Amino acid sequence: MIRKFAVLATMAAFIVACGGNAEETMDKAANDMENAADKAGDMVDEAANDMKDAGEDMMDEAGQAVDSAAAAGEQMMDEAGEAMDNATEEAKEAMGH
Repeated sequence: MIRKFAVLATMAAFIVACGGNAEETMDKAANDMENAADKAGDMVDEAANDMKDAGEDMMDEAGQAVDSAAAAGEQMMDEAGEAMDNATEEAKEAMGH
């Protein structure tokens, strides 16, 4: 995107420079190029901020997924422990203890 602005600004500067008062034309072209560069810089900054926000959102979602997986694992361990205790009690009863 920055290249497009630079190419367009350069082309505009050459076209404008070919007619009328050269000094005024070159000043205007320089200002146009500066404005285009500023706009391109703003767009790059905005894109960087958007990428940063997206990265932070992804990290939050990944953290939530890890927390969910940990909770599910803990629940499975609790259920397995209860099943083991129940099996032990049933085995004791079956043996007459």
